[in-house]
Amino acid sequence: MNDTFLKACRGEEIEYTPVWLMRQAGRYLPQYKAVRADIDFLALCKNPRLAAEVTLQPVEILGVDAAILFSDILIPVEAMGMRLVFSDKQGPLLSEPIRNMSAVDKLMIPDVEEDMPFIIETIKLLRKELENKVPLIGFSGAPFTLATYMIEGGTSKNYLHTKKMMFQHSGVFNYLMEKLTLTVISYLTAQIKAGAQAIQIFDTWAGILAPVDYRELILPYVKKVVSELKKEKVPIIYFANNCAGILKDIKKTGADVIGIDWRIDIGDAVKKLGKKIVVQGNLDPSALFLPKEKIEERVKDILWKGEVAKGHIFNLGHGILPETSVENVIAMVEAVHKYSRDN
Repeated sequence: MNDTFLKACRGEEIEYTPVWLMRQAGRYLPQYKAVRADIDFLALCKNPRLAAEVTLQPVEILGVDAAILFSDILIPVEAMGMRLVFSDKQGPLLSEPIRNMSAVDKLMIPDVEEDMPFIIETIKLLRKELENKVPLIGFSGAPFTLATYMIEGGTSKNYLHTKKMMFQHSGVFNYLMEKLTLTVISYLTAQIKAGAQAIQIFDTWAGILAPVDYRELILPYVKKVVSELKKEKVPIIYFANNCAGILKDIKKTGADVIGIDWRIDIGDAVKKLGKKIVVQGNLDPSALFLPKEKIEERVKDILWKGEVAKGHIFNLGHGILPETSVENVIAMVEAVHKYSRDN
């Protein structure tokens, strides 16, 4: 098996910099669109055979060094008891947003094997298909990011309901975060036991917070998730979008790898984190619309600056955009492999 990605996660010596992409299985691939033509998104997530098929597509097409489970961060939220639908125009929508203690009381901490058996089955299928190929990454949303969707009822521009709950009804907020923390630990532990060889925790909306609020209200829950998952002895990646202002606090999560979004120079991120941390990132997803020679220049710059870290996994600074050219993605992957071997 190509274990370059796993070695990089552990900060071990490697022949080249491994690369994978957030949302690498998805709407920019014609092969994915062909599968989606006959099934809606949520049904696809819950169909182990098809979810495994689309997970494998970018491994074969792009030549990336890891596969990431095809699913959605809100799957465990639905299993907690909220009705979830996906709208083409509005994105995910959750019924009856969580706004008070009684609503939190009604939420259950799901049993993954009973309430989300399709996740376990998909991972088992993938491990068979990926044998002697590349590792499989499992994932979940972080407690705070999941909480924002549950409180807002979907995405938001200013997260007013979330912040009002944090500041005016801290007991309700903390109760929700405690339930989510237990759910995320259970969910990711089940993924690891089913065969996931690394885990990424997505804290997509952590960057909406002031550093003091992240440090005091969110970080303790992330640390609990990470410390519990450490018992399973697989690499843990923590990705916080818009992370520049909270990197010094993120360093305290205990994660093996820190994912960096594109809004900060990766060299500056390494200076804030220190050279004993493995980093992941951080090409702007929009940079894939540049001519191929310009993409190569961006790749070389990130590789050079990432060299000073304990380890580096190349990735985008956020999910790949649906309009992206597959040819440009392949060119980026090839450039990462080529120029990191040359260094």
